[in-house]
Amino acid sequence: MGSGTWNRASFNDYSRRAGRQVSASGDIIGNFSAQEMFRSRQIATVLDPYGVLRECCDSDEHPETVPVILALDVTGSMGSAAVEVAKRLNTVMTKLYGNTRDVEFMIMGIGDLAYDRVPIQASQFESDIRIAEQLDKLYFEAGGGGNGYESYTAAWYFALNNTRLDCHSRGKKGLIITMGDEPLNPYLPKAPLEASLGVSSEKDIETKELYCEVTEKFEIYHLAVIDPRSNGARYEDKIMSSFGEYLDKDHLKKVNLNNITPTITNIVTAFAGGKAYEEKKGLRNLISW
Repeated sequence: MGSGTWNRASFNDYSRRAGRQVSASGDIIGNFSAQEMFRSRQIATVLDPYGVLRECCDSDEHPETVPVILALDVTGSMGSAAVEVAKRLNTVMTKLYGNTRDVEFMIMGIGDLAYDRVPIQASQFESDIRIAEQLDKLYFEAGGGGNGYESYTAAWYFALNNTRLDCHSRGKKGLIITMGDEPLNPYLPKAPLEASLGVSSEKDIETKELYCEVTEKFEIYHLAVIDPRSNGARYEDKIMSSFGEYLDKDHLKKVNLNNITPTITNIVTAFAGGKAYEEKKGLRNLISW
């Protein structure tokens, strides 16, 4: 896994086979619901997180891999945001791979461990058209519950316990970007975490303890989707205060449907040391509300 490099021609061919049109700028054309864009009606085998180890390995082709985990909230209120990411994926990747090298993406779907049937999905690390193929395979369960948050830190837990990254042997961190429209969960409940991942845990996983451990090996960003078409506007203060206990203003970004994808591009390019940032390091100025 992780071989090859993203290119626009492959995406155009893939989109045609999937019955989608691509604009001259590289985006998918048309209006899609989450259920139309993400057609899986159960978890795909390639995304099943149970008992797996996802690897991001250096190679002759990619000698200094930069592992990026992009974790999308796939509960009901986040449909529009997830569709926008999928529609603009080609634009993101084309720009990104024009500025960086050796970036490999894992796509995750995150729901609510307390309520959802499939609260965690996790792809392989890839660097070519397989990123789009695996994103399309996400099961958009459109669930969630009444507890006032989703299980965002499941992405942290999975990254820490279910990945093996060669960058760590070089003294480098991986990157985790979560995106969603509800406050940060205070813990991960023991029983459904065990059932989803096939792990054994002595107790619930407290967010504070997990954060201290995961930040030793990963840089963490969260994109708070504050948009009328999501729950973000209703929960804005709680989202910012709950995530703000852990993430500073450079790592916690408010986004809307129009700037989700450029924000992802800027974060990854800056983290990977892309050439676009060699003279201008101002991430704060590049990523704005």
